[in-house]
Amino acid sequence: MATSASSKLSKAVKQQYMDLPQGDNVQAMYIWIDGTGEGLRCKTRTLDSEPKTIEELPEWNFDGSSTYQSEGSNSDMYLIPQAMFRDPFRKDPNKLVLCDVLKYNRKPAETNLRQMCKKIMDMVQNRHPWFGMEQEYTILGTDGHPFGWPSNGFPGPQGPYYCGVGADKAYGRDVVEAHYRACLYAGVKICGTNAEVMPAQWEFQVGPCEGIDMGDHLWIARFLLHRVCEDFGVVASFDPKPIPGNWNGAGCHTNFSTKEMREEGGLKHIEEAIERLAKRHQYHIRAYDPKGGLDNARRLTGHHETSNINEFSAGVANRGASIRIPRSVGQEMKGYFEDRRPSANCDPYAVTEALIRTCLLSEEGEEPMTYK
Repeated sequence: MATSASSKLSKAVKQQYMDLPQGDNVQAMYIWIDGTGEGLRCKTRTLDSEPKTIEELPEWNFDGSSTYQSEGSNSDMYLIPQAMFRDPFRKDPNKLVLCDVLKYNRKPAETNLRQMCKKIMDMVQNRHPWFGMEQEYTILGTDGHPFGWPSNGFPGPQGPYYCGVGADKAYGRDVVEAHYRACLYAGVKICGTNAEVMPAQWEFQVGPCEGIDMGDHLWIARFLLHRVCEDFGVVASFDPKPIPGNWNGAGCHTNFSTKEMREEGGLKHIEEAIERLAKRHQYHIRAYDPKGGLDNARRLTGHHETSNINEFSAGVANRGASIRIPRSVGQEMKGYFEDRRPSANCDPYAVTEALIRTCLLSEEGEEPMTYK
C-alpha cells in the first residue's frame, strides 16, 4: 500500500512542539479554491489576538501564477476572509479562514463562484432555502490505487461494503472517524457518515445549511478531509468515476427545500420546482461538475444508481432518477427533494446557485440571468 513519506515522520516528535505555549498569538490559516475549481490552497499568518468576528481578519494576498489563477507578470491576488472556523489541527484559539479570491482589479477570480452565489442567496433569503449535501469520496494510496484493494487485482464484487462492518468490508475507517471529529470541532455542520457501495468509498453529509453556508461548510469539510488524509499518508479523491467498469461512481446528492416546501401542503411547491428543473436539465448538468458536464458523463450512465445524463426524470424513492422525492415526503405531503445529478467534485456554490435560479427565481433557458 503506497503511503506518503510525510506520514512516516514521527508524530510524537511533532507533538513536543505543538505542546509549546503560543502566548497571545493566534495562527490563522487562510484557505481558498485554486484555478482548477477543485483544488484547495492554504497558508498561515500570525495574528496578535484571537479574532471574534470575520471583520477582524485582515485581507491578504498570494501569487496567483502558482495556483493557475494569473500570469507571472501580474500575479498578486487578494484573499478576502468570508467564513471562520476553529482549527482542529492546531486547536483553539487558532482559526481556519475560508476566503474569496479577487483579481488585481478587485473582480472575482474565474473560479471564485462564492460572490455570485451570495448575491443570488441574498435575493431569496425570505424563502429560507435549506440545503444538505451528501459528499462521496474514495480513499486512494499515493499511487492512485484504491486503499485496501489488492495491488494487482480487484476486491470481491459490490454488495457487502455499503454501511459494512469488518476488516474485509470497511477500508479506511480511521480516516472517516478522524475527519468526523475534526469537522465537529471546527464547527462544520456535518450530520452523518457511512461506508459506500464501492470498497474504499465513503460518504459524509453536511447540513441542513441555509443559503451561502452550504458552500462554505462543504468546502471546509473537504479541506479537513484532505488534511486528515495527509496525516494518514493517503489521498481523498472526489473523482466522479475513479474506477471504470462495474463499480459505483461518486456523487454529491443535494437535498433542497424552502420554508413553503417544509410547511403543510409543501408537496405542491416541491412538484412546481421539479417541473421547472425538468425544463432546464442541460443548464444544471453544466453547473453540476467543474468541467461543464464532462466529468459527470462518466458517472451518469443510467447504471449504478444513477440517471442518464441526457434525460431528466423524477420519482418517489427512485435512486435511478435525476430527482428523488423521499418516500416519507410523499406520505407527509411536505419536506424536501433530492437532486442526484451533482458530481462528487462539483462546486457547491454553483450547485446551490443553480437550484435557486431555476426553482425560486423561475429562470428559464440555457444561460443564467444577470441581475443588477
